[in-house]
Amino acid sequence: QVQLVESGGKLVQAGGSLRLSCAASGGTFSGYTMGWFRQAPGKEREFVAAITWSGSTISYGDSVKGRFTISRDYAKNTMYLQMNSLKPEDTADYFCAAARWYSTLRTEYPYWGQGTQVTVSS
Repeated sequence: QVQLVESGGKLVQAGGSLRLSCAASGGTFSGYTMGWFRQAPGKEREFVAAITWSGSTISYGDSVKGRFTISRDYAKNTMYLQMNSLKPEDTADYFCAAARWYSTLRTEYPYWGQGTQVTVSS
């Protein structure tokens, strides 16, 4: 019953910024961990960021530390990924996901959105 819908992906210039959104429905998400993953052509889906709904635990993949920020809006049941200083290597399909327990592993996330495409031009 959990449904996740990403939005905000687009073509942006290198060095620019973009904010992705993930709208969650099908229940309340207190106690859940929300994550962002991305997948570039020919690559495996990699961890980008995760946050417990309470915000008590936050983690980032090494390639995005210092540039991306994950956050959530309790009232709107929405998660965000603020991406700054974008690089061409950030080009990928970005997916939001939800897990019942905290994890940075994609195999531990049973709920997934359909993805939103981010392209960073050089």
